Amino acid sequence: MKIHLLIFVSSVTKQYETLVQASLVKTFESTIRPMQGDIIDDPGFHPDYHNGYEVVKTTINYASDECWVSLSPLVVELENINIETYIAKLKANGWRDSTEE
Repeated sequence: MKIHLLIFVSSVTKQYETLVQASLVKTFESTIRPMQGDIIDDPGFHPDYHNGYEVVKTTINYASDECWVSLSPLVVELENINIETYIAKLKANGWRDSTEE
């Protein structure tokens, strides 16, 4: 089954009043289906922000043999690394813009 992980990353810089956000997806082929409450780890995740993302919702389409997995959003309030750098790290580890889906 194809497992599509979906994540939303957002940062608001009060000093400059700018909003940076991205909706990203990563796809795996797996026989393991994540369930609500599971914690997903990935090499693209930065350890200063979390220990993994929690699964908040799964949607299964048996006809297409796919599972869409919504992960809890990441809102960065204290930027230990620049949000653009964080998004680039995710993309370097196989995450892509969800608009490509």
